[in-house]
Amino acid sequence: MRGLVRGTGTLLLLLTLAQAGTGMAAPQPAALPQSQVEIPAAAQSATLQVPAGGDLQQALDAARPGDVIELEAGAEYRGTFVLPQKSGAGWIEIRSSAIAEIGDGRVEPAEAHLMPALVATGESVITTAPGAHHFRFTGIEMRPTPGSFIYNLVELGDGEESAEQLPHHFVFDRCYLHGDPVAGTRRGVALNGMHIAVVNSWLADFKEVDADSQALAGWNGPGPFRIENNYVEGAGENLMFGGATPAIANLVPADIEIRGNHFRKDLAWKPDHPTYTGTRWSVKNLLELKNARRVLIEGNVLENNWVAAQNGFAILLTVRNEGGEVPWAAIEDVTFRNNVLTGIAGGFNILAHDDNGKPSSQVSRITIRNNLFENMGGTYGEAALLQVLDGVTDLAVEDNTADNTAAIIVSEGRPHTQVSFSGNAVVANEFGIVGSGTAAGKQTLARYFPDATLADNAFVGGSARDFPMANAFPDSLDEANKAGVDLAQLCAALSAPERDRHCGR
Repeated sequence: MRGLVRGTGTLLLLLTLAQAGTGMAAPQPAALPQSQVEIPAAAQSATLQVPAGGDLQQALDAARPGDVIELEAGAEYRGTFVLPQKSGAGWIEIRSSAIAEIGDGRVEPAEAHLMPALVATGESVITTAPGAHHFRFTGIEMRPTPGSFIYNLVELGDGEESAEQLPHHFVFDRCYLHGDPVAGTRRGVALNGMHIAVVNSWLADFKEVDADSQALAGWNGPGPFRIENNYVEGAGENLMFGGATPAIANLVPADIEIRGNHFRKDLAWKPDHPTYTGTRWSVKNLLELKNARRVLIEGNVLENNWVAAQNGFAILLTVRNEGGEVPWAAIEDVTFRNNVLTGIAGGFNILAHDDNGKPSSQVSRITIRNNLFENMGGTYGEAALLQVLDGVTDLAVEDNTADNTAAIIVSEGRPHTQVSFSGNAVVANEFGIVGSGTAAGKQTLARYFPDATLADNAFVGGSARDFPMANAFPDSLDEANKAGVDLAQLCAALSAPERDRHCGR
């Protein structure tokens, strides 16, 4: 990993535990998801075969729980297909006739010829009837009619006002979902339901001019959700929970697992890049939570995020009371561990309370541990490693490595409580830890982090004048051979494509 982790320098960091203040209040750990989406075993034989030119909607209406609808690889099926509500708890699987040739891992666009294509002729390819449940799509391509813009490629849920009406139990496995390369598409999958999994799939070309777009987004489903081993490409937010008013009162999307994915923005969307195609899509961040709890984000690669329609932070944990109608909005119990972030302006923007004058819950119990932030700044723009605003509580930032080019931490608003910043290897440079209205370093710590643990860190190029003495101040990240990420642990968490790319050097 380009020498950033456990370098070969000879400096021995003799560190002791200490506190920036005297409160010694350790953060409460973030709770992990309490339930998981289970992936059903694949059915062995097809019961309904729909050849090219056949009526897929008729097959969906006729299928019974336990049936397999087999579509012809390479054929197109046009329409908006409505998944009906069925009695019984058996799965209905819609799969490619060439599924045996696709294999078991993450699919790629080159495998599209092995897939039947569901092509939207209306506003979506897939929609759901109230209460639709237990549908699995395996080895299916989904896309708009060429040259057309649509809002939701797959729309699970349509403003249901009770959990009983929500769609539930959906799996998208080894599917290729993509927007139109020229016209764009606002959203890949609207995750407004329960027990939804997107795994081993490729989602790309979700983008829009002057509006937010997402490959995956959910706001009116309680979960659980499983997003695992996918390529995920979106201009606005690659993945987002919250961001719209839920129709169900007091709903907070929860029990969310985001593992082993590659989140990426296409550099052809970046105006100063040689591959730029000339359209200024609205580019924001790689992952955003506005209303979510019990979220595990582990073993992902998050790549390419620059200053554009936002200020360059790759990850946003910014609680939002959308339209003043979601006062219960919360961001709680988020674990972000063993991830690689590369080609970014800044790291995290964490906002503890909605700053638009609307009530919300306080952001709490956030754990950011054992992550690598590399290739920061430069043409991507300049933003802090961490921007922490307005009274976050129970924040643990531990054992990370970053080659940040801007500030380590920027803060303003109410003080933060029960914060640990420990065991990290970061670049102090001329910015260090800064706050609104305070001098950099110890004065900012005293004002904004009065009871924080700040120990066992390697502040590259820093000085004991600005930081507590329980830290070290090497000349380079190569010398920070005690603080920072555990590379073996990080690589073990990555999925095979990302592990080969980032850990095989």
